[in-house]
Amino acid sequence: MVIPLKSLPPLNALRAFEVSGRQLSFRRASEELGVSQGAVAQQVRLLEDHLGFSLFRRLPRGIALTARGASYHSEIARAFETLRKATDEVQHQAEAVTISVTPTFASKVLMPRLPALGAALPDVDLRIVATVAVSDFDRDRVDIAVRETRPPFPTSLESHLLFRENLVAVASPHLVGDLPPPLTHDEVRGLPLLHDSYDHWPRFFDHAGRLPGAVFNQVSLALDAALAGQGAAIACRAFVQTDIDAGRLIEICRADFSTGSDYYLLRKHQRQPRDRLDAVWSWCLANFASG
Repeated sequence: MVIPLKSLPPLNALRAFEVSGRQLSFRRASEELGVSQGAVAQQVRLLEDHLGFSLFRRLPRGIALTARGASYHSEIARAFETLRKATDEVQHQAEAVTISVTPTFASKVLMPRLPALGAALPDVDLRIVATVAVSDFDRDRVDIAVRETRPPFPTSLESHLLFRENLVAVASPHLVGDLPPPLTHDEVRGLPLLHDSYDHWPRFFDHAGRLPGAVFNQVSLALDAALAGQGAAIACRAFVQTDIDAGRLIEICRADFSTGSDYYLLRKHQRQPRDRLDAVWSWCLANFASG
């Protein structure tokens, strides 16, 4: 007799059970899955309600599988391993590597280096997704991500610091004119200010409330406006260093505060080697990591 698919437990509940049974800890399961401990416990309770029996014994310190839970877990773990192997095989066949980066990183750091990446790894079909949204590596089918974030990270992720969020104020030399850098705060205040989604200027001037100036929803757009001589912008040094070196922008002063976040390269720990993914990961570390 074939059980209808609609009668099977939800996949999220089965995932929570498989990881919890392997870790014997809702806390460690939450770290591996990248969700809260309460969410894992809730999914396990939903599965127990669906099955009509308990899967775990809740102990003062941790959890333990019941006899029926242990029997069920061995089968579910085997099923997930089959799914993992099938997914790995399909991914190996596809040859594509998907990298998710922030829009500013894409335009200011990645895009100028794409020809070099293509020359170094000609057999890799690279797919780029530009977004600031937090990626679910499985749901979004992302292999590598670059994000402005901070540790700690889930134990399921491999992470590497690329560069610090070193903020500087920049402007076109045509806008600055004869003013010698570094500019004072009063001199900067006299320039048109370009705002982005982070809106660092109020903190730069220790000013409460809105400051005048054009507003852009992305840092890269504010920097494009700065290159066009339309005003001064604040951005991470890594995004403007090439333009500073080329004389298209001038560092008018440094920002004396930190956001607390930096840029990291992230991916899921791999159960098996993936040659093309490993090659892109190594290339990103060699070309994007500072120092």
